[in-house]
Amino acid sequence: MTFQVTVTPSGRQFECGNDETLLAAALRAGVGIPYGCKNGACGSCKGRVVSGEVVHSKYQEKALTAAETEQGMSLFCCAKPQSDLTIEAREIATGAFAVKKLPTRIAKLEKLSDDVMLVTLQLPATEKFGYTAGQYIDFLLRDGKRRSYSMANASHTSEQISLHIRHMPGGLFTDQVFSTLKERDILRIEGPQGSFSLQEDSEKPIIFVASGTGFAPIKAVIEHAIEQKTTRPMSLYWGGRRPADLYMNQLCLDWAASLPGFSYIPVISDATEEDKWSGRTGFVHQAVLDDFSDLSGHQVYACGAPVVVDSARRDFVALSQLPESEFYADSFTSEADLA
Repeated sequence: MTFQVTVTPSGRQFECGNDETLLAAALRAGVGIPYGCKNGACGSCKGRVVSGEVVHSKYQEKALTAAETEQGMSLFCCAKPQSDLTIEAREIATGAFAVKKLPTRIAKLEKLSDDVMLVTLQLPATEKFGYTAGQYIDFLLRDGKRRSYSMANASHTSEQISLHIRHMPGGLFTDQVFSTLKERDILRIEGPQGSFSLQEDSEKPIIFVASGTGFAPIKAVIEHAIEQKTTRPMSLYWGGRRPADLYMNQLCLDWAASLPGFSYIPVISDATEEDKWSGRTGFVHQAVLDDFSDLSGHQVYACGAPVVVDSARRDFVALSQLPESEFYADSFTSEADLA
């Protein structure tokens, strides 16, 4: 059975079968709803069901709380219609590149820190693979499971894709990356995925907030902004537990030294005496609040651990007047979330 879905405030409409999710049907119809993991773990596709009924498949409670459900909120990646619907959702431009399944060859494996690997993938010469800076790919594993990683380079910088993969001990995929995978191995991917990208129709100053390997998509977006010769002021806040977690610190310092209007603020939460850290300390999103009491005229792009992204969204909106519509996020999910 097929139902009609109306999106407010735009008034756009699309059809959705009762056996498919609202997100899948919207994307098929060219209606751009923000999304990330597509499996109920990150909350990026959250919106409100104004009228009608949906049922949800399994999802992580952190992505949609019981209180939010009572308020009519829904995860569109897990929601299937049971009637005609009206939903409230922020719309974005849909991706310009077709999603493909491709074989890739590992061109390079390089440790950026003790627990972060730079994985460079060589794409097939016979088939073009385009993506927007900020998007991600899925690795298609033999058991049918998937693991998602953001591209860490803008597409104009190389014919290859680079990824920053953090080792999660016991992880199905990352254990392989740090032990058995080797250069020239073949892996299958599907992408590009995700809606995180630079909103180029704005002239507002940009604040980037990254935690850990959340730096990867931020790096790609910054590279894209540089290539586009943006004149928008950009501030990058990168947080880690220890200084070694800022595994491309020198690159960020180089940006700050060479790019007009670019500032870089590294923030460490758990420095020890041996680190001899003299910079900013504490939570990375709190460093932004300390520097900006009023974010009403800014855009924020946040990537990394869900607790960081969720805290930034909540506090920037509540304490610094950031319009929630100007908060763009890519909240990472762990292998446990995706099991």
